Amino acid sequence: MKALADRTWAETDRGVRIFLLEGTKKALVVDTGMTGLDIRALVSAHTSLDLLLLNTHADRDHIASNAQFDSFYMHPSEAAFYRNEQNGRGKMLPVFDGDVIDLGGRRLEIIHLPGHTPGSVTVLDRENRCLIGGDPIQEDGDIFMFGAQRDFGAYIASLKRLMLRKDFDYIYPSHAKEKVSRDVIPQLIAGAERILAGTIKGTRTERFGKKIRICDAGVSRFLCPPL
Repeated sequence: MKALADRTWAETDRGVRIFLLEGTKKALVVDTGMTGLDIRALVSAHTSLDLLLLNTHADRDHIASNAQFDSFYMHPSEAAFYRNEQNGRGKMLPVFDGDVIDLGGRRLEIIHLPGHTPGSVTVLDRENRCLIGGDPIQEDGDIFMFGAQRDFGAYIASLKRLMLRKDFDYIYPSHAKEKVSRDVIPQLIAGAERILAGTIKGTRTERFGKKIRICDAGVSRFLCPPL
């Protein structure tokens, strides 16, 4: 795993990051990747503390090794999709906006960012003034916004609410560029608004057997439903 900040590491698994955050009493894994990696072996070089698991959302590239944990934190808005569509296992420990996971000397706040999925969350690490994990904020990435789980209106509202906060400076996204400034957030908002307004039409293509549009907003690409 690559060191990102103090007691913070990441491993990239086919384009999606698995994060490890360590406190003095416990350590938190954020997402379990795409291919079913042995998570405990992966993190063993960095921590021997008891491991907790948080999923930023229930898309399949974030939950592949969840079965290695008896329980996991997840926003309950993801529960039906996780159980019924992804055949997810384990005991869900619900987390909501503003909840805190205390690792011992390191308190991590959950921020709910619906839009990419109903229960998408990111983790606020105040000590390092950063957000860790999640798909809504990316630079030079592909943000999936097609399918039943996605909603542009909720996405825009979430990012606008996030911009009101003054307790972080940068983001470690789950995909694409490793570390990005909070300055990308208004760019993503503007791009999403232009797509909704129809000023970015996009290019028609297919992804996973579905017809979609790729709408290039400059800072990132949004994968959108067909017109």
